Amino acid sequence: EIKEDNFMFLHLGENVVIPLNEVIAIFDIDSTANMDTRHFLKIAEEEGFIYRITKNSPKSFVLTERDKKSIIYLSPISSLTLSKRSGFCDEL
Repeated sequence: EIKEDNFMFLHLGENVVIPLNEVIAIFDIDSTANMDTRHFLKIAEEEGFIYRITKNSPKSFVLTERDKKSIIYLSPISSLTLSKRSGFCDEL
């Protein structure tokens, strides 16, 4: 988590940092066992909405929106760690 000019950022792994206000949801990659989620990710990848942060197996995926376009980041960091970094857990 980085604060700069009242904007908060979320480090997703490697050298990828995104504005926290773009984050819609953070998911555990194991939730892709659900067929609907797998289908959603497959279509998103086919349409070019997936950004793979690392070549290693992802542990989570982060659904974001920028300029009314969806971007899904596949992150090597666990959803729990990302949630803690984002401060989402503090709000619950």
